[in-house]
Amino acid sequence: MHLAYPAVLSALLFCTGLYGVLARRNAILVLMSVELMLNAVNLNLVAFDVWLSKTARDTLHSGQALTLFTIAIAAAEIGIGLAIVLAVHRNRGTADIDRLRDTAEPGDDDDPDDDSDHSESARSEPAEKAEATA
Repeated sequence: MHLAYPAVLSALLFCTGLYGVLARRNAILVLMSVELMLNAVNLNLVAFDVWLSKTARDTLHSGQALTLFTIAIAAAEIGIGLAIVLAVHRNRGTADIDRLRDTAEPGDDDDPDDDSDHSESARSEPAEKAEATA
């Protein structure tokens, strides 16, 4: 078999996974797309390992070993990712990535340009403390 067949299939799988990561809003579908991208990389590793082992007699099959390592890491990643998504879904009620962007406390504003509210409250706070102690 030619090297071009698995390489083209791997490129198609990777592009499909990349589209899924960029276009999807559901966190579980994003995790599935990342897994698709990792499987495309694994296919490339095995294909190039087989192609390179035809030229050398004593090979270590490092592409296949790295593929097994990648599968183990991907399994751990998907387990942790699903646990995080389930915990967020229980707390927030949704797995929509756009809605999860606003995870800050309702009173916390991280906008450094909006100093008008903070400076007024900082000025009135010592005056209120002075009145309370007097």
